[in-house]
Amino acid sequence: MQIRAITPDDHAALFALWQRTPGIQLRAEDEYAPFCRYLARNPGLSLLVEDEGAAVACLLVGHDGRRGYLQHLLVDESWRGRSLARALLDEALARLADLGVHKSHVFVLRDAPEALAFWLAQAGWGEREDIAVFSTRSE
Repeated sequence: MQIRAITPDDHAALFALWQRTPGIQLRAEDEYAPFCRYLARNPGLSLLVEDEGAAVACLLVGHDGRRGYLQHLLVDESWRGRSLARALLDEALARLADLGVHKSHVFVLRDAPEALAFWLAQAGWGEREDIAVFSTRSE
């Protein structure tokens, strides 16, 4: 197994992994073209764990120059319990720190109990109660 940067060629395998993972909500931004733009804007930050060429875990990582943003952290069900999520998280935070980005955010769906439990168990991460998140989508 190895952790490596995600490339555009990984999209099909990752999309299939996202589709079969409960708690991941896919949107138009997860399609191929937006995925490629995201990777180009944030080179070398999004990460993949693969075993014999198969994607078993991933984390999308971006930043705005001040804050890191983590999305779609997941481990395929048969690979859970091996600290892969923590390894991806540690590597992502180290790569962001190398760029001078020392604070990060993750948005977790309230109806994803496994994801919520993971983030609540992570040292140094805390649920924000002082802000609300608002979103829009322009066409």
